[in-house]
Amino acid sequence: MVTPTEMPEAGTVADAPRGNWVDAYAPAWTRGYLRLSRADRPIGTWLLLLPCWWAVALAAAQSGGLTAWDGWLLVSTALGAFLMRGAGCTWNDITDRDFDAAVARTKSRPIPSGQVTVPGALVWMVVQALAAALILFSYNWLAIGLGVASLALVAVYPFAKRFTWWPQVFLGLAFNWGAVLLWAAHSGRVGWAAVLLYGAGIAWTLFYDTIYAHQDKEDDALIGVKSTARLFGAATAKWLAGFLVVAVTALAGAVLVALLPAGSPVALGLALCGVWAFGWHLVWQMRRLDVDDPAACMVIFRSNRDAGLIVALFFAAAALV
Repeated sequence: MVTPTEMPEAGTVADAPRGNWVDAYAPAWTRGYLRLSRADRPIGTWLLLLPCWWAVALAAAQSGGLTAWDGWLLVSTALGAFLMRGAGCTWNDITDRDFDAAVARTKSRPIPSGQVTVPGALVWMVVQALAAALILFSYNWLAIGLGVASLALVAVYPFAKRFTWWPQVFLGLAFNWGAVLLWAAHSGRVGWAAVLLYGAGIAWTLFYDTIYAHQDKEDDALIGVKSTARLFGAATAKWLAGFLVVAVTALAGAVLVALLPAGSPVALGLALCGVWAFGWHLVWQMRRLDVDDPAACMVIFRSNRDAGLIVALFFAAAALV
């Protein structure tokens, strides 16, 4: 939990990095809305974006290399991830405003702290979603349909912690949908490699979001919020190891399905090296993790940006050879 001496200055959010660009440079009238979108905490945008980049790079490696269209997919998904993560977080904060007000780490968020009203947040959510839709409509019809379908997952996720001990599964389903969507945007179809990427991403989300949830487990127990952190308790390390194995196995499977028929041993080797390095990064996280130290949990959680980037970079290298 956040102690009184660690509480943020007025207007800032407790778990945002100190000196972030929103607090330091954004016009004062925009800060509440940008904080609502988590623009001061970019790790979530990275975690939403990286499975999209995995899909574009691996699909490109399968089809013979990156094209100008893939360049647009990489750039547009970065913009889309920022917008949809912002819209999703806005929706999450609207639905969770009473819970957030009761948790030390989250009571400084814009709605419970009074920086943004609920009607203002609803308008902001719609604006972000419409901007993201403009990007989505540049893709093919299959990708557009998948993008529209993802809204159901986004809508349900904030309520999952109320009825299941596994809300992280719902987060994984929503956060990794981009792997399937971007595979479809690249190739016009969804194959087994895309499904395996999706599964790998879900297991990875269970890994990192269980770590994240350990920050709030005491407050969550008091207010009745469910999470895998509370469910696993002292057995967390064993569960994390299982999620690690599933994520690495599914990711390796996606590479083999996509690239073995392509017949390029160099591309295959590079992509598998990325999977290997990703796995060791997760092992490193587990060795450093102390689930009873909230600050350490946040540091380890944020390091997953680097874990996901490793895969994206090696897959991109495979697409370029």
